[in-house]
Amino acid sequence: MGGTFAEDIVVEPHGEGQYRATLSHDWDLLALPQGGIAVSFALRAAAAEVAQPSCPLRTCTAVFAGPVAAGDLEVDVSVLRRGRSATQTLATVRNRGQAAGTTVTAVFGAVRRGPSFVDVAPPHVPAPMACPSYRDDPPEGVQEPDRWPFWDRVEGRAALGHARWEEYAPDGSDVGTWLRFDDPPLTPDGALDPLGVLTLADRMPGSVDERIGRRGDRWFAPSADLTVHFCAPARTSWVLAHDRARWAGDGWASVETTLWDEDGTLVAYATQVVLFTYPSG
Repeated sequence: MGGTFAEDIVVEPHGEGQYRATLSHDWDLLALPQGGIAVSFALRAAAAEVAQPSCPLRTCTAVFAGPVAAGDLEVDVSVLRRGRSATQTLATVRNRGQAAGTTVTAVFGAVRRGPSFVDVAPPHVPAPMACPSYRDDPPEGVQEPDRWPFWDRVEGRAALGHARWEEYAPDGSDVGTWLRFDDPPLTPDGALDPLGVLTLADRMPGSVDERIGRRGDRWFAPSADLTVHFCAPARTSWVLAHDRARWAGDGWASVETTLWDEDGTLVAYATQVVLFTYPSG
């Protein structure tokens, strides 16, 4: 086993605008590490390059141009513009010696004058411990699902939607999941590390399953991109992800999520385009 999220998502300087890191198999989800983990390495290096604690991460967009596997990583970072209250960066994380990987643009910004409101609400769901855990055994006669290392680091509890073995008539894509790191990565002021929040955001395709009724050939949905807007610090260990699939067609789908802490604070909003692949061909 590797360390915690905070211990694993570490980058070391290796020249001007260059960093190196090691990615553990403990974050594998399916055949590769979860995409949000790769993005986190890029953003960790970008934050080190910006070196402005007064300008926290505000938004990022990642494009997954090539697979990033567990092993040795290299991260290249460039500062596109450094302003008084906003700094933009471009970072690419890839396996050492590979031409492509995950490329991330990000904006780091200071507090500014402006309006303040939240025009969206969390779904009404039971508290985390009142919801079934992904780690619970399935009902008798239901095959145990594949267990990937990622879910040994993060616990999920189903709060909204249907289990994969349920019979139901699909009428929407809403899925709600309580999520918590076994060892939550915290900032010095006690909030959940924004990169941890980003990692919890990157698991939206279940909303497609909810919409189509979990029928037909088994499929996977690798990410084409991921955009995350960071709204407010998460002050609780559990985070509620409310996922929706807005559109699917041509072998692609557009999905989104809002993330809330247990106090009902909007923590982040994220969108993603995924593409469908079928092991059966």
